Amino acid sequence: MNVTIKDVAKAAGVSVATVSRVLNNSATVSEAATEQVNNAIKELGYSPNFLGRNLRKCETNIILAIIPSTEQTFYSEIIRGMQVAASEYGYDILMSTSNSTYSIEMRLLNMVFNRTVDAAILLGSQLDVKTLTELNEKHYIALCCERIEGANVLTITVDDVGGAHEAVSKMIEYGHKRIGMVSTKVNSISSIDREKGYKQALAENGIEYNEEYIYRGSYDLFHGELAFDYFMGLKEPPTAIFCVSDLLAVSFVKKALSKGYNVPDNIAVCGFDNIPLSSMYTPGITTVEQPCYDLGRTVINELMYNINNNVKSNKQIKLPYRFIERESLKKKN
Repeated sequence: MNVTIKDVAKAAGVSVATVSRVLNNSATVSEAATEQVNNAIKELGYSPNFLGRNLRKCETNIILAIIPSTEQTFYSEIIRGMQVAASEYGYDILMSTSNSTYSIEMRLLNMVFNRTVDAAILLGSQLDVKTLTELNEKHYIALCCERIEGANVLTITVDDVGGAHEAVSKMIEYGHKRIGMVSTKVNSISSIDREKGYKQALAENGIEYNEEYIYRGSYDLFHGELAFDYFMGLKEPPTAIFCVSDLLAVSFVKKALSKGYNVPDNIAVCGFDNIPLSSMYTPGITTVEQPCYDLGRTVINELMYNINNNVKSNKQIKLPYRFIERESLKKKN
């Protein structure tokens, strides 16, 4: 009778995932567990045939991660979390860029359709609800960072509404009533959710929402500068600005300083993401931190559960944010 990896796991008293990690020489397995697995392999005479296993099960031990662009630096930490978690299961991450283009995204997903990879993670997808739901019925698909409203697919995000709400509430607590927001025109659910949090904070504090105080552009760096020009051209400019990303916040602050404005005395600024630049810039950028590494690890752990148990999960998981106050925000004089 052929000995299987499940037989080895049972004999060693560990999980199948642990046996897989030992077979793939993962450094995350303890010496004791490694010894138990190796002893069970010897006793049972188990001989892993990786090529045969892959051909029989159509497994490649590769997961495709599709990012919209390389401009958002927080993606690198998410990918690192994915890689660390994937290696524990004997998997690798293949990363590619869609340039936020539907046709490129679909072309890349052909790797899932023809089983060049075992699963795909989309970090900001251009696909519609119907397409995503249908893909998830036949393949292992997950969304990370950006959710798609109504999509019946595994989704891991941060609490965007809560993060924006706390940031804007802090600005109000510090005496600001004219608060602008730098958002995006693109169909980004995270931007929409952050705008919800912004509006909730205003409403809870009796501040009337003013559409004039919303600038909608894109995540491109120069839109922070354009937003500054727009807001300062208003009859009553905002005294504080909440940006949907740190890159936009840095760009806004850079333009403000170049025009002789003091940040935060003349205008306070808060970003979102907590990229390394936000702490290195002067003044330091107040921000809402996304748990990027944990996002990466969580999506892999959930996806591997689906693969190992042959289920198509539609779990919606929101990880907690962290508000980080720096020099770009202080109490209004």
